[in-house]
Amino acid sequence: MKTEWIYCPICNSKTRVKIKETTEARNLPVFCPKCKNTFNADIKPGFNVQTKAYTD
Repeated sequence: MKTEWIYCPICNSKTRVKIKETTEARNLPVFCPKCKNTFNADIKPGFNVQTKAYTD
């Protein structure tokens, strides 16, 4: 099964989250270790990842 990393929308570096083709998630908080920002990701099957700004 193929896997891919989620990339940070701000600095375009890899985060610590790896997803499979069948992964589904909604409002998944993802932290970027390089730029120290957190964002939410909506993940649909087929590596369709949409990111949005994180709000507390």
